[in-house]
Amino acid sequence: MNVNLAERAHNHNWKLDPIVRSLLDTDFYKLLMLQFIWKNFPDVRVTSETSNRTTQVLLSEHISASALIDQMEHVRQLRFRKSEMIWLAGNTFYGTRTMFEPAFLDWLENGFRLSDYEVVEHDGQIGLRFAGLWTEVTMWEVYSLAIISEMRTRSALSRLSELELDILYARAKTRLWEKIERLRQYPEIRISEFGTRRRHSYLWQEYVVMAMRASLGPILSGTSNTYLAYKHDLEAMGTNAHELPMALAALANDDEELHASQYRVLDLWQKSYGGELLIMLPDTFGTTQFLEGAPEWVADWTGQRADSKDPFVAGDEYIAWLMSRGRDAQRKRFIASDGLDVDDIISLQRYFEGRIRFSAGWGTLLTNDFRGCHPRGEHDFEPISLVCKLMTVNDRPAVKLSDNARKSTGPADAVERYRGVFGSTAVVGSEVLV
Repeated sequence: MNVNLAERAHNHNWKLDPIVRSLLDTDFYKLLMLQFIWKNFPDVRVTSETSNRTTQVLLSEHISASALIDQMEHVRQLRFRKSEMIWLAGNTFYGTRTMFEPAFLDWLENGFRLSDYEVVEHDGQIGLRFAGLWTEVTMWEVYSLAIISEMRTRSALSRLSELELDILYARAKTRLWEKIERLRQYPEIRISEFGTRRRHSYLWQEYVVMAMRASLGPILSGTSNTYLAYKHDLEAMGTNAHELPMALAALANDDEELHASQYRVLDLWQKSYGGELLIMLPDTFGTTQFLEGAPEWVADWTGQRADSKDPFVAGDEYIAWLMSRGRDAQRKRFIASDGLDVDDIISLQRYFEGRIRFSAGWGTLLTNDFRGCHPRGEHDFEPISLVCKLMTVNDRPAVKLSDNARKSTGPADAVERYRGVFGSTAVVGSEVLV
């Protein structure tokens, strides 16, 4: 990839430089989840909202509402291209050639639309609120976060001279190369690039992925970015996210259904997908209670992703649980994905080697690690923790308890009810960096 990032940023003076260039420019799991929602919950209505957990960074100082609307409207007029549809229909994903049903692909090409949205400004922050059918809202998550993240980047870039831009990207490239060199010493590591939603920019993410592909070989398993996978013939990586158990929990009619909803979502998921896509995410309402109450068939799933719990603790807990259920942990997969950097990935690989098949989802600190790269020592390019979460499902509140109480979401009374039903205690985990 031969793009002069500094020159391009310096000469950025055209009317609209789209941040999202294709509807495939999203995490692969969003398409898997979209098909799941389309098949099982086509009439459910939801609301969702972006927020900035790094509250000291006032986004409204960097992003204007009118410019944000321009980027959002560009996404709304995009359609899946014919070549993209052919790729989705004919490509092999996780060893399966018919991952997407013909009827779903027809709907995706001819019936899919994105919901309306509202720009929200308060307390120095600017964000987005979405409302509509779940099938219309869900895809906004990654598009909106990538747009907000890159708009902040562009604001900071606009204040640098061409020389300063050269220095910024030279430092970032050096940091990336240092990380790559360290990983090359551990050829057994497997990494998926997970950095779309909080990337520095689309072009930087593409640069990072291509640099890793050229330098790391099989260490790079693939990318979660479906457009980059399509464009560069990479494996598209991803399974599912907290949104699904949050929604099914909100749809429950009583406490018994509420508790069972975390397993019902797995049952529905395995009716559509199998193999490497049977990766559970048990921390939505607390990992320990999930494992303790899980039906026997859950132990037959392929693996687990740890998002909000210390991955060393979560991995040990999963291995012990598998052993208690008479399963061979060495045949299972354990994926860590929360705020990882190169030191964490290497340490986790060493810790779990020979015990379970470990892999890492490497996100923000891969595609947006410009810490200390500013030529004047300022913090304009420090990564921030942007999220987009379900707020309501059919007018009921959506709740996430998490293994880290800092990541809990939902009204206080609903959170209290959920903690009573699931028996999850509020454990304040590590500070949320990204």
